[in-house]
Amino acid sequence: MPHDRCLPALLDALPQLSSLAARHGADLDAPLTGVTQDSRAVVPGGVFVAVLGFSVDGHAFLAEARAAGAALLVVQSDKRDVWQPLVDDGASLLELPDTRIALPALAAAYHDFPARKLTVTGVTGTDGKTTTTYLLRSILEGAGHPTGLIGGVQFKVGDDWRWNQITQTSPEADLMQAMLAEMVEDGQTHVALEATSHGLALHRLDYCDFDVAVFTGLSDDHLDFHGTREAYLDAKLDLFRALSDGGAGVVFADEPQLDAIAAASSAPLTRVSFENSGADVSLSDVQTSAIASTFRVATPAGAYGTRIQLPARFNLRNALSAAGAAYVLGCPITAIADGLRLVDGVPGRMERIDAGQAFGVIVDAAATEAALRTVLEAVKPFVEGRRIVVFGCAGERDIARGEGMGRAAAELADLSILTNENPRSADPVELVATIARAMQSQGANEPNDFEQQPDRRAAIARAFELAEPDDLVLIAGKGAEQTMIYADHTDPWDDRRVARELLE
Repeated sequence: MPHDRCLPALLDALPQLSSLAARHGADLDAPLTGVTQDSRAVVPGGVFVAVLGFSVDGHAFLAEARAAGAALLVVQSDKRDVWQPLVDDGASLLELPDTRIALPALAAAYHDFPARKLTVTGVTGTDGKTTTTYLLRSILEGAGHPTGLIGGVQFKVGDDWRWNQITQTSPEADLMQAMLAEMVEDGQTHVALEATSHGLALHRLDYCDFDVAVFTGLSDDHLDFHGTREAYLDAKLDLFRALSDGGAGVVFADEPQLDAIAAASSAPLTRVSFENSGADVSLSDVQTSAIASTFRVATPAGAYGTRIQLPARFNLRNALSAAGAAYVLGCPITAIADGLRLVDGVPGRMERIDAGQAFGVIVDAAATEAALRTVLEAVKPFVEGRRIVVFGCAGERDIARGEGMGRAAAELADLSILTNENPRSADPVELVATIARAMQSQGANEPNDFEQQPDRRAAIARAFELAEPDDLVLIAGKGAEQTMIYADHTDPWDDRRVARELLE
């Protein structure tokens, strides 16, 4: 980290940002103690970056940040009417055209560009990011590379595993750069992180200096934010555009977006595939069960038999993605095979809950139509009874997501209990009703095919009440999330914990 953490030193390290900056105030050479976009996290001597959010404008908290001891306020040019009175009152400000773009730059410079000291793999795609990063971390650790993890479920910094409590899979840039700096300080050499379309589009992942980019696939999602499927794809392609010199991509040989990915970056692409001798990394001799899969993984350096303690073909796709990234990073075939074998599960991803009940219970994060279809189809061969699914749709999101999940459940589930999932400011009853209407449009009837219960705990309890021996209850949508988000508060929540409490 730089010995001199003052504004001139940071701007010297950021010539492009410096050329756009205007400085206001007298005390602009003071030592700085941190960079944050959260006024509640300001410490004396810190930098507060006022970012425009979707519902909150950070410029509304400039006075609060200054009162907390901020030595420097970073403001946006078009908000002069808000910040000019603070300049007149003696505050030190840095004015820039776009504070959202400035945030990762300043945070990275403050922490002395930690990503440059790490080998960074970013995994993007609608589904599969979490499991792929867990599998890759295991492989890299087994190959002798201390590896951090940043994703929607957990962060791993050094030997410290932390639950992701911030409800963002890709954290804001100040938090991202701080965690990367911690990893460097703790002696980690590699990091596997989930690169979401939001994180890429909102510059949270700027200055992450990606060495490997992995694409797991694309289905319709987040169109409330991106507007079109083309814009959604384009945001994900930013990961490949961000590859460092000498970087590489990993993609399925039959990926429909292969041409777009290849056009986005000049970096070489490693192709992965099932039973495809033309691919760089492939899986063969696959055998699946309700709890695991065995297979043979092959790279140009050799082939080896292994297994993953995860069911379903989509987890084999995740294993392929992880193996492809590990191959690109120089891991030997034995380390790839051993690393895959050593992962005994991923929190909230096809996680079985067993309290001695006569029926099966699985918690999974499936929160899109494609993901729910995939899971329901994957478990069908292993369920002798009915497939009962508990699910909902988050508020303040594209309503088409809930409608699509309703259609998937109407087609593939034997019984659905419709409930809430992070309602935020939306009406939980109406969210459930929207899904019900989508199911009815597919010929499903209430109560034979579905029931409505906006209270999620009560919905899970109802599913358990109705389940008979040999049935499977799938609790979908939240996985291992640790909170339930409402309009004015956030409650502790974990589908797995609630399931165990109700079963016991």
